[in-house]
Amino acid sequence: MTTPRRRHVDIPDASRLSRRDFLTSTGAAGAAIVVPGLIPVSARAAPTQVPGEVRALPAPSKEGGMPLMQALSLRRSTREFSARKIPDQVLGDLLWAAYGVNRANGDRTAPSWRHIIVIDVYAAMEDGLWLYDPKRHALVAHPAGDIRARTGQQDFPARAPLNLVYVAHGQRMSELTPENRKLFCSVDTAFIGQNVYLYCASVGLATVFRGAVDYPRLAQAMRLPEEQFVTFAQTVGYPKES
Repeated sequence: MTTPRRRHVDIPDASRLSRRDFLTSTGAAGAAIVVPGLIPVSARAAPTQVPGEVRALPAPSKEGGMPLMQALSLRRSTREFSARKIPDQVLGDLLWAAYGVNRANGDRTAPSWRHIIVIDVYAAMEDGLWLYDPKRHALVAHPAGDIRARTGQQDFPARAPLNLVYVAHGQRMSELTPENRKLFCSVDTAFIGQNVYLYCASVGLATVFRGAVDYPRLAQAMRLPEEQFVTFAQTVGYPKES
């Protein structure tokens, strides 16, 4: 058997060449060479979430706000969103309004079946997937990357800054049949969704509550355990500028 000859490549001395000459000479030699200091910023790895990382949210603003009847008159579904990022204060207020703790006993801003908490609220954003922890009023990293495009079957979820994903722990409703668990979990989710609608109407955000979801694909992307399931999703952002 003949041993193949190794091709010799002359590597130029980067310290004696300009950047342009160095890149030209290495390209001519057909060699893939990485030299510290010559890697463009765009090629550097983006920061990733640390599993279990906790991102504290600003305390919710509970004073003032738009009168309820006015917010109800402005409530609507919108499917066109700006890419403008939602500030942390607005994000924190939104999540608290959705499903935050509003009493000393731990009860939430939305009702639940027999006071059993079965819904988790996830925030899918450009910087990753986060689980809202109402007790700490914080976001907990749930490493899955930017999965906004997988939260819906339309185009706009991928471009909007925030998609809320509602996940149910159906096994906590042990007294109910599997069919009724899905029904009751959907009702609990709808209460949360309406809170989001009213908050968005009061601060000028756009939102739409969605059932057009590839549920198995989204559950896989979120790495959910078998006993948990997605009920609905809800896109939130600033209205698209005309």
